[in-house]
Amino acid sequence: MSKICGQLHQLFSSQKIFQFPFNRSQIPDNGIYILFEDGEFAHGTRRIVRVGTHTGKDQLRSRLRQHFMQENKDRSIFRKNIGRTLLKKADDPFLHQWELDLTTRAAREKYQAQIDQHYLTTVEKMVSDYLQKHFQFTVFEVQDKTIRMNLESKIISTISKCEECKPSPTWLGLHSPKAKICESGLWLVNELYKEPLNEVEFENLKAYLGKP
Repeated sequence: MSKICGQLHQLFSSQKIFQFPFNRSQIPDNGIYILFEDGEFAHGTRRIVRVGTHTGKDQLRSRLRQHFMQENKDRSIFRKNIGRTLLKKADDPFLHQWELDLTTRAAREKYQAQIDQHYLTTVEKMVSDYLQKHFQFTVFEVQDKTIRMNLESKIISTISKCEECKPSPTWLGLHSPKAKICESGLWLVNELYKEPLNEVEFENLKAYLGKP
């Protein structure tokens, strides 16, 4: 597992790296994104801290915007997890309000009065600031949704099963209230420890990135 994981890290870190602000026109309509974070290293290069994709057609750019720019914790589980962690690290009681999901109209009617809207805006900006300053990413195009979802899962599992991919002692995620984030060293709770990439699949993956 460590061999293929090391090759994955070398492969993705050799691609074009984006950071905020990024040129949307250079992002494919459909694909997978690979996230790196300041201060995190593995296999002699940047450590992958999150792998993600999208379910809707032509929504990769929109998904990245939801993570980096759209200040709505309930539209991005990644944003929500960053916020959870920052609040938990600070022992901030607002964490309880942050956990409330206001996606549906019924939920908004039920919880709106309980939310300190001014402070919610402050925390959303804090999350955006952290994301925009500390994360970089690369992307690669995968048009077919089934292939995209399968690749995402296998890349995540390959990394989560690797014994060499450990977070640094100062990694923010170690303060997360989500045990799976702390244990895996990834900003993820799904698709961990499942079926990893095999060597044939890794070679096929290289083809998506135009690598021989």
